[in-house]
This record gives sequence, structure tokens and C-alpha cells, in this order.
Amino acid sequence: MAERRNWTREEILVAMALYHQIPFGKIGRNNPEIISLAKVLGRTPSALAMKMCNLASFDQTLRDRNVNGLSNGSKLDKEIWQEFAGRTEEIAIRSAEIVAELKEKNIEEESYNNGFAVNESIYDDLPYVIGGESIAQRKERIGHRFFHNAVLSSYENSCCITGVKVPELLRASHIKPWAVSTPEEKTNPANGLCLNALHDAAFDKGLITVRKDFSICVSDKLKKYERMEDSMRKLLIELEGIKIILPHRFQPDKEFLEYHNDVIFQHG
Repeated sequence: MAERRNWTREEILVAMALYHQIPFGKIGRNNPEIISLAKVLGRTPSALAMKMCNLASFDQTLRDRNVNGLSNGSKLDKEIWQEFAGRTEEIAIRSAEIVAELKEKNIEEESYNNGFAVNESIYDDLPYVIGGESIAQRKERIGHRFFHNAVLSSYENSCCITGVKVPELLRASHIKPWAVSTPEEKTNPANGLCLNALHDAAFDKGLITVRKDFSICVSDKLKKYERMEDSMRKLLIELEGIKIILPHRFQPDKEFLEYHNDVIFQHG
């Protein structure tokens, strides 16, 4: 019966935030992330998965790829999608606040109904709230988390250079560095590449870059290392001209790539 109630703006925004952080092919009622969030929303995992598929119908990147399985979204779904399109920082921060508020409410209701005090350890499961944080610190942490999840999701947890899928070795690399990006650029998945730890470091230091045609360019500084082992030569020098594996969503923005080419890359 509860499933028949209308979705609120807040619930749709939370579903939209999770949509950004899960590969489309993994949206389903058995996904642990969907099961966990559905419980917070008081919805079934099937209902939340369906809502995320509804939102996917407005994702132009999926339409361009003629992805099957897209459902028709509601008028409110479309309004929310259009309202928050490109506003990734706001999606990340507001959805985190909504989830934290709902979790707190659920904990209070459970405590009241069962007649016992809430154990503080329960709050360990609230990833969006850490005691003692300033507002700026909290926003930065949430933004980092959202960006990391969205970038790895769009590349389906695979390095765009090597195809490595080991989670512990993957990084969400900013193309235009975090320190010089605007709040929206910091959380924009199109400002990210999924790289393994080695190539993340090389990219961060400007020893490699990605051109606007998505091919890799290797710095002459690296090429001057005469004693580089063959294994490292294959991992770095021989990348010249190879094209990266493009993501299923949030293709790297060419303006960010141009910034990295011009400002970060070591040309000499």
C-alpha cells in the first residue's frame, strides 16, 4: 500500500543522485546500494530501481547509445532532471542532507517504538554526517565521495587506459585539478577519468595527458629516462597515441582536457 504513494521532489532527487553513482547495467532490485537506500526511503528496492530507470530516460548519453530498458519518466521526474542537470554539487550535497535527515528520523522512530535509547554506534552507518566537521569540510567530503562514485560508475569500475578492474588500484582523477576548479567543476563527472594508481600519478604530475581526440600524449620528460625498465616503458612510453576507453556516461569534457593539455602537461 505504501508503494502507491506519490514520489516527492526530495525522494526523486535522492534517486537521481544514486543514479549518477551506479552503472546503468547494475540498476536492479538486488543491488545492495539500492536495497540500502530503498529502506531509508521506505520504498521497495524494485520501486527505487524503477524510478532510477525512469530518470535514465532523460539521460541523453544513454539515448545516444540506444540503450535498451529505458522507462518513461513522469512529468515531475523530467522537471527534477532538467532542474538539476549539470548542478552536480547541489545534487551531491542536497541528496546527502535528505538521506541523513531520513536516517535520523528512522532511528528516532525505531528507538521510540521499541522503548530503548539509540546506541551511538548506529550513527557509524551515516556516511554523510561526521561530528565536529565544519560546513565547508562536510561539503568537500560529500563532493569527493560523489565525484569518486560517479566517475568510477561511468567507466564501470575499469581503468580507461589499461582496463584494470581492481577496486583498490582505481582512482577518480580530476582532469582540471580540484584546487583550481569551481564547486560545480569539482563534482562534475565529465571532469574525471578512471585511472589506475600509476597512471593517476603520471596524469596528476603532467607526465601524460589526454588530447581532445581522447588519444594519450606522453611528455618528453618521460621519454628522456634512458634507464627505464622495459616493463615501465610499456606502461608509459608506449602509450603515445593510444586512445582511452571512453565511459558509458559523462564523457570527458574537451574544455577540461584542453586545460590539462595547456596548464598541467609537461611539454618539455
